[in-house]
Amino acid sequence: MKKQFILSIALILTLTLAGCGNKENNAGNQSEPASGEASEKVTKIVVGTGTQFPQVCFIDENGKLTGFDVELVREIDKRLPGYEFDLQTLDFTNLLLSLETKKIDMVAHEMEKNPEREQKYLFSSEPYAHWRNKIVVAKDNNSVQTLDDLKGKKVLTTATSAAATILENYNKENNNAIELVYQNGGANDEVAQVASGRVEAFLSADFTLSLIDSKKELKTTGPALSEADILFMFRKDDPEQKKLADAVDEAVRELKADGTLAKLSSEWLGNDFTSEEK
Repeated sequence: MKKQFILSIALILTLTLAGCGNKENNAGNQSEPASGEASEKVTKIVVGTGTQFPQVCFIDENGKLTGFDVELVREIDKRLPGYEFDLQTLDFTNLLLSLETKKIDMVAHEMEKNPEREQKYLFSSEPYAHWRNKIVVAKDNNSVQTLDDLKGKKVLTTATSAAATILENYNKENNNAIELVYQNGGANDEVAQVASGRVEAFLSADFTLSLIDSKKELKTTGPALSEADILFMFRKDDPEQKKLADAVDEAVRELKADGTLAKLSSEWLGNDFTSEEK
């Protein structure tokens, strides 16, 4: 009887210890999720940019993607710990479609706001550059000052670009008076086409010519056809995209305030093109 009592006590102790062990194990398993929940969630953002825009987004001699827009995104990435920015390169003409189809989450390619784009996309509200679009012709061409002077002439442009929008809108009102020659975003031979006489002109932002025309074969002419703030682009009617755009705006404001943005512009574009005042 005594032996049976001792065995019963031993069995109870064994079960009690096992139960305690299970509780300890369960507590250990629960601690990891609790710790994970406490850490900040990092959201990956795929940023679409290009490789054919000198000093803005291009591949350097070491095979590295760099340029003003690229390095700006990297600076923004440092200021926003809740996001991780992954730069992906695409042909310029595919950027907006890739944004629509959610292959990318943001466009960084010196994009300016116009009514056509604003109907379909969300723009950031804090500009990171400002440019003026002008006509570019050969340096000895003194016959062109306005779009009217380009009637019956060939003008080079890139589909979906702001320059193309200006020219297409002009043609709508003037019976397709200008012969538009479209090239893809990778051609990047505007200077050669105009200098050789294959086309009469193209439209370009004011800071761009010095970056692509090292031999100074071309010139800008006439008044600005348009001027605009340069902004990042996102998907419209998407709360997460709006949240991202607001965060990017705040980072750009910080970069302006501490002088980083102006420094990047001067380094890559040759001057401070980050505001309307030049």
